[in-house]
Amino acid sequence: MLALIFISVVVNYMDRANIGVASTALRHDLGLSMVEMGLVFSAFGWTYALLQVPGGIMVDVFRTRILYSVIMFLWSVATMVQGFANSMFTLIGCRLSIGVFEAPSYPCNNKIVTSWFPDRERATAISIYTSGQYLGLAALSYVLVAIQDSLGWRGLFFVTGALGALWAVVLYWRYRDPLDHPSVNAAELAYIREGGGHPDGCGKSGSAAPKFSWRDLGEAFKHRKLWGVYLGQYCLGAIFWFFLSWFPTYLKESRGLSGLTSGFAGSIPYLGAFVGVLLAGFTSDHLLKRGCSMSVARKIPVLGGMALMTTIIGANFTTSTPLIITCMTIAFFGNGLASIAWVFISSISPIRLIGMVGGVFNFVGNLSGATVPLIIGWLARDGNFQPAFVFIAVISLLGFCSYFFLVGKVERIEIPEP
Repeated sequence: MLALIFISVVVNYMDRANIGVASTALRHDLGLSMVEMGLVFSAFGWTYALLQVPGGIMVDVFRTRILYSVIMFLWSVATMVQGFANSMFTLIGCRLSIGVFEAPSYPCNNKIVTSWFPDRERATAISIYTSGQYLGLAALSYVLVAIQDSLGWRGLFFVTGALGALWAVVLYWRYRDPLDHPSVNAAELAYIREGGGHPDGCGKSGSAAPKFSWRDLGEAFKHRKLWGVYLGQYCLGAIFWFFLSWFPTYLKESRGLSGLTSGFAGSIPYLGAFVGVLLAGFTSDHLLKRGCSMSVARKIPVLGGMALMTTIIGANFTTSTPLIITCMTIAFFGNGLASIAWVFISSISPIRLIGMVGGVFNFVGNLSGATVPLIIGWLARDGNFQPAFVFIAVISLLGFCSYFFLVGKVERIEIPEP
């Protein structure tokens, strides 16, 4: 089950990142300015962020297997349609569509992990599937550039979209919830339940779906510790969206690297983030097993990661490409360390509202996807990315303060049953 989520995350981020790889050639072919390209980059985040709460509600209501497979197939089709784009408005429409269909994906991931893993294994599980966004992009950066060099930017969208559609079929074929999986016995279900997992949270096939309540939605916004995680996730996304959108353009146009060289150099920070997210998951669970409190075990990687993210500003003080890549790698390693933040949603949200709270968490966090690419496009409108790096460092520091001062004790929020 974890392998299925991991590959699904790779597909998810492949279809987000391909626009960054294609951006230079696409921008020149369609005659787009830096600010216009920033609009294209940010369009995904508009619908992705706005639909997180409805997406989380869908995860609470619909069967995970069906919902996840359908949305993946649809966003893959929208990815392929980008290959036919001939204007900024067509691209924006496609990116808006991809944001719509990807919106429930991470709440789905979190629901699956909460259903299949006890507390003491969950941070590791989350770090493994989250690492898919980094390892996948590290491994695929060179591949995506090579596809574009061979087939053009339109061919890049056709190929990546087709791969996603194929994986949607595989996901539907292989995934099952714990109560529906033929290989899961009573002992395994008891092990998950006794460890704090919730295999019953998905329900048996055909069971009555929970009903939406405005009071429940209010619960997702009324707790200070949830707001601490929400705001921290927005700050975490600032540096991530720089790498996902503008980083290839920065390497090619500001650093003067060629296509394949930029693909190789661009993969290094993703490898740093991959190491960071795995280290965070294993370290957090190890601390928990050694007797540390949930608060200490979960917060140490996130706070350390947020602090390291500020090192991106070091790129402003050197002209050496290897040193710049080093600063970027350390900063993105920190992003990886902090990327187990989903474990807070598994650990503190009311259990019957995990999907909804996950939706709000991803909504606030992905407002960075809607705003940061546009802000960076404006700050770097003359080709100078130094103000953008200052902006990212300041936002990272604010994220550190959010987790340090607002989250408080990591414990589940209990609410009355309806």
